[in-house]
Amino acid sequence: MARIVRVAGPALLLAVSFASLLLALAIGGAANPLPLQDPGPAVRYGLPVAKMLVNLTAAVTIGSLLLACFALTPKRPEFGRALDIAAASAAAWTVAAAATGFLTFLEVTNLPVSLDPDFGTALGAILTSTSIGQAWLGTALIAAAVTVLCFAIRNLTALAFVFVLSIAGLVPMAQQGHAGGTESHDAAVTALGLHLAFAAVWLGGLLVLVLLRSTLGGDRIPAVLSRYSTVALVCFVVVAASGYVSAEIRVGSLDRLATPYGLLVLLKVFALIALGLFGAAQRRAMIRRVERSTDGGNRPFWTLVAVELAFMGLASGVAAALGRTAPPVEEVPATDLARATPAEILTGSPLPPEPTFSRYLTLWNVDLMWVLLCGFAIFFYLAAVWRLKRRGDTWPLHRTVLWVAGILLLFYVTNGGVNAYESYLFSVHMLAHMTLGMVVPLFLVPAAPVTLAMRTIRKRTDGSRGGREWLMLGVHSKFAAVVGHPVVAAVLFAGSLLVFYYSPLFSWATTDHIGHQWMIVHFLIVGYLFVQALIGVDPTPVRLPYPMRLLLLLGTMAFHAFFGLSLMTGSGLLLADWYGAMGWGTSALEDQRVGGGIAWSVGEIPTVALAIIVAIMWSRTDDRESKRLDRKADRDGDADLGEYNRQLAKLASHD
Repeated sequence: MARIVRVAGPALLLAVSFASLLLALAIGGAANPLPLQDPGPAVRYGLPVAKMLVNLTAAVTIGSLLLACFALTPKRPEFGRALDIAAASAAAWTVAAAATGFLTFLEVTNLPVSLDPDFGTALGAILTSTSIGQAWLGTALIAAAVTVLCFAIRNLTALAFVFVLSIAGLVPMAQQGHAGGTESHDAAVTALGLHLAFAAVWLGGLLVLVLLRSTLGGDRIPAVLSRYSTVALVCFVVVAASGYVSAEIRVGSLDRLATPYGLLVLLKVFALIALGLFGAAQRRAMIRRVERSTDGGNRPFWTLVAVELAFMGLASGVAAALGRTAPPVEEVPATDLARATPAEILTGSPLPPEPTFSRYLTLWNVDLMWVLLCGFAIFFYLAAVWRLKRRGDTWPLHRTVLWVAGILLLFYVTNGGVNAYESYLFSVHMLAHMTLGMVVPLFLVPAAPVTLAMRTIRKRTDGSRGGREWLMLGVHSKFAAVVGHPVVAAVLFAGSLLVFYYSPLFSWATTDHIGHQWMIVHFLIVGYLFVQALIGVDPTPVRLPYPMRLLLLLGTMAFHAFFGLSLMTGSGLLLADWYGAMGWGTSALEDQRVGGGIAWSVGEIPTVALAIIVAIMWSRTDDRESKRLDRKADRDGDADLGEYNRQLAKLASHD
């Protein structure tokens, strides 16, 4: 049975992938001859096949590394086998990405293949000077690096960074999707990136489980399957949400589902729904049947896995064809450059209506990544609290309320009116910065998420690393000890203002979508570290005395005030070539001064709140210490005071 599963599963996946790709190309007409400058059938069919192989090999690489880092035991043969699979698939990924880049070059230039030096020169120019060439060159180089690292590294912590690198290999592919030149560019890139990453984990993890079937053994299969099943559920939610957003951008309306592109979308939706039903209705029951099996060889379960791989092959083939099929929504710039304002030319999007208080509450600019992150953050926190309650433990209600409130505030800042206007007004950008760095952590830190996770995530006993083990490794690492030190956290928190706003980082975070996401994460992390150092409940390597905490807080407060005042009184415009062209007839310099006032006032209000909280914690600590000393005196008859009096009497007798 094991040998049949190992051979039939991947073979079925590949067969269905190729069949569905050819069917989808026929439906969408993506491989039809072009009326002008047709590159030939080898390119028309070879390019989607190469892209499909890129997707499949990247998925196996990422799935192997994920299982190695999260589900497998390093001291067992399964671990080395998974890394061998990752190395082989990464090598295939490299070849497929290189082939895709070469075929893309042939499609763009329509040059015949030759050994002429001019051909090589043109190829090098396309790969190094155009965005699509750089994307496939970068993908191939990352895949090659992952190949080497999978052969060379066996340390579990280092492999986690290799896994992150493999995910980064999908970023250039995400930036080449449909809608790249429309006003939905950022949303399209986010949705496609999430779709590629989580679909790769889902498909790759399942396929690697099949390949590891004989290596795992009957006693290991239930545990590994259960861990993969949890990851697969998260992947299903993200793939479904990102797929919907991508379809909404590219299809536009329900009547366009009758177009060839719409029919392919429906076919992919059918495959996704089938996969979701298999996972939700049968996986849990099947895992229990495998657990009761003596050798892990439950035939119905592995038959189900083979069927799932077939549906994943269907989705993979259709997805590759969709990337080559023209969507019904025309991919043209959102604005007419002849009549567009400078703000519209810079952002690629129509200028939103002039901001008012009501529009800050009603206007939305949804960022799918932060919608999902906020949703998962609330869900898993509440699930952890429910697990504690179910086993009879308690968890303070105010911590749950603070966590939910903080995540909802984060959701609004990253999706609401602030996100809609921060690209156009420096003052709104500064409001987002202060909220992310100072207000949101003020809610999240007292909620003690690390303590809750430590108490609720099950401990692994087989030598593998789960969520609890990775969290403990991070909390107790030397890096965490350095950045979590109160002084270092304060320097990072305050110094980020100067480094960010007076370096190219500000331009990158404003003009590039990936830079914008980095900015949000950075502000959240440095703000969280600083607040954790002052009022944190979770474990931390160093706890300063309360007087030192207040001094540290006063120092950062003074730095914030200085930064805000410098913006309010300055005459130079930050990022003048961007914010100088924005707005609705308002002065960019005046708006920057308003931003300085926000940096001063909004930044100081949470600082005062932190000072009050630190003072209250200090007072409560003194009260607890006094009560402890009183109880000790009651137990021993105030022996410390008696000893002190005897010492005084002894000194007096000597005098």
